[in-house]
Amino acid sequence: MRNNTYFMLLVVLAMTTISCEKDTPQYLPYEGYTYSELNTNGGDWIPVLQDSGSSIDVAAPSSTNSQDYLDELEEVKEAMADITSAQKKAITYWTNNPAIRWNEIALELIAKYNLIPGPNTDGTYTLPNPANPKGPPAFPFAHPPYACRALAYMSVAQFDGLISAWHYKYEYNRPAPFQQDEGIDYAYEENQIPSYPSDGAVIARASKNILTAMFPLEEEYLQQVEEEHLESLLLSGGNVMSDITAGLEIGNVVSETALARASNDGMKNAQTPKAVSDSIKQAAYERFGWAWDNLEIPERPVGLTPLFSQVTMWSIDDVESVRPIAPPQLDSQEFLDDVELLKDYARNMTDEKRRIANFWQDGLGTYTPPGHWNRIANEIIVEKKLNPLQTTRTLAYMNMAIMDSGISCWDAKYYYHYPRPIQMIEGFETIAGTPNFPSYTSGHSVFSAAASEVLSYIFPEKAPTLRAWAEEAAISRVYGGIHWSFDATVGTDQGREVAQYTIDRAKADGADQ
Repeated sequence: MRNNTYFMLLVVLAMTTISCEKDTPQYLPYEGYTYSELNTNGGDWIPVLQDSGSSIDVAAPSSTNSQDYLDELEEVKEAMADITSAQKKAITYWTNNPAIRWNEIALELIAKYNLIPGPNTDGTYTLPNPANPKGPPAFPFAHPPYACRALAYMSVAQFDGLISAWHYKYEYNRPAPFQQDEGIDYAYEENQIPSYPSDGAVIARASKNILTAMFPLEEEYLQQVEEEHLESLLLSGGNVMSDITAGLEIGNVVSETALARASNDGMKNAQTPKAVSDSIKQAAYERFGWAWDNLEIPERPVGLTPLFSQVTMWSIDDVESVRPIAPPQLDSQEFLDDVELLKDYARNMTDEKRRIANFWQDGLGTYTPPGHWNRIANEIIVEKKLNPLQTTRTLAYMNMAIMDSGISCWDAKYYYHYPRPIQMIEGFETIAGTPNFPSYTSGHSVFSAAASEVLSYIFPEKAPTLRAWAEEAAISRVYGGIHWSFDATVGTDQGREVAQYTIDRAKADGADQ
């Protein structure tokens, strides 16, 4: 009974800290804008999972002087004539770059489901089960590995879909409704991008399908969101219904391809049975003479996703090829020096170090470190006025790199099985809780370094700031007492190395030409 009471106190304290640390994800206060460029050759770019922009068959649209098309224009005008204040608000919300809005919805769901299942009354634990998503506990537990994977699959599906949309936009070259009929006013800044197929519909359908698979209890909510988005496409004056229908067809295909990959990528085996977890720990002990111990009360029989390292990577064939060097021996001077460093930080904690530790914590109830970097990316995308194709390319490559770096990080964590400071320093206390998986390397460091490198490639003028933020995110975990300093420094190098594979892939997709 005392153990359960102690656990519940820890949960309450953790959630109190979280509520002060970071609110539920907020939507960016931006409206439609003039794109910095149109990327008329975007249909020739190389997709991630599809063979090419033309690999999805999209039939030619009706001509603009056909009766079918003229009837569609009348439908748009009739709908716009009866528009409500709620519909106007929705049009303003969705903007002409809705990929950001769907990314924010994903972050919202990640934060909602980023709640670690507590113990049963007998001290045992029940894992979330996709076959029974209502639980208890509810599925999923949107921890960082789960979050980065969800974001990667959604972003890749969006990007592949928009390459296809761009291909057919410029093959068929059908102008938007507001360009065809002077009685239709466009809700956003006008541009010359053809409207068939609708890029907004591609994004809506691909995003809804991926997020519904990842968060099955949100199916009804996501359906409602998609319907609102699709309605806004027509009411904005930017699309007729046949534009939207063609976009939905593309969205269905790219999401089906992405989800087929996801079903066989190994994630379903990442959370192992206790026997497998114990064997991984024993192998590390025999290999190095140390092992991480879970100090939760009551102790969870298995740490977080011991076999996330076996999930299929996007840009690297062999996870061991990017495995970092071994951490210091526990009797080495390097290790002993780090013990003193952490003790010194704890004794001399400043307001600034505490602020940094809290700002980058991204713990339970938040959108996790991968989500934090998606928020950063979204802000830069709006600042730079990227179009939807450029936006999804940015988010796809960044999230692919984040996921690959996470897989590499988890390989190091469970291969080396290195103890955390709280296990090795007697009487040591953290200021930000202690995760239930091994220490080396730091996930925050790896995620942040990978994200910042991809964003530095896309926005080179911001590289110094982005890399400085990644290094601050890394040291924040040392200030918090959660990691050794070498967890952070080696993790930063690891994330940068992994990201380079993604950047090399991005450089070959045709967008830079």
